[in-house]
Order: sequence, then structure tokens, then C-alpha cells
Amino acid sequence: MKKVTGIGGVFFKCDNPQGLNEWYAKHLGLPTSDYGANFEWREAGDPSKKGTTVWCTFPQDTAYFNPSGKPFMINYRVDNLVALVAELKENGVTIVDEIAEYDYGKFVHVLDPEGNAIELWEPRDSGEQTEPEGGL
Repeated sequence: MKKVTGIGGVFFKCDNPQGLNEWYAKHLGLPTSDYGANFEWREAGDPSKKGTTVWCTFPQDTAYFNPSGKPFMINYRVDNLVALVAELKENGVTIVDEIAEYDYGKFVHVLDPEGNAIELWEPRDSGEQTEPEGGL
């Protein structure tokens, strides 16, 4: 089964999310908003399909990465999240929560062996597959 198809986002904790967003916008040209930046691209195998990769800052006290105490989290785009979660459970991988489904896709959080939080995302099946701005 194909598992990870790409990186959906990079999320990290910082002392001043708004200030850091402004710094990245000013000095590196990232198109930031209150929710970071979205980078749009097209799938190599089917250029009619759009995708996004999200770059997003979070406050140091965010609970979103829990139970991981690490300052970052990577979101991986996947195919067939339900089947992948079943396989991960069979292999003893820590599943943090239940699969949540939204208009923009399905999500679940798991931990790697070193306690790093990983967000798995199966985008909805449409021409425009985008993750919500800050709706993570």
C-alpha cells in the first residue's frame, strides 16, 4: 500500500508566532497570514490536481502537538488513511486520537518511537486539495 505521498505541512512552536510570521514575510518573502503560509503546487502525475504545503508557527504553550513535548510537528499527506491507521495499529504504533474528517480531508495524529508527533492527512478527493488556514 502506498503510504506517504508528500509533506502536507511543517509546524513549529515559537515565542512570538505573529512576529516570526512578519519576519519571514519581510526577509524571505513568505506569503504569511495569521496562520502561516500556504505553498500551492500541482501533482506531477496529474497537473490538473492542486495541492498545498503549509508552513505554520504555533505559540510555545500550544496543546496541538500533545502528547509530544517536541517543538515541531510534520504533516504528511497519505493515501487511504483508514487502511494506514489499521496497519499502524497492527504494528504497535501509538495512535494519539481518532480519525477526524473535515471538508478538506481526514486527519489523525501518531507518535514515532522518539515521541515526535506526526499528523497524517488524507486530502479530500478533488481538483483543489488544501489544508485549512490554521484550522489544524
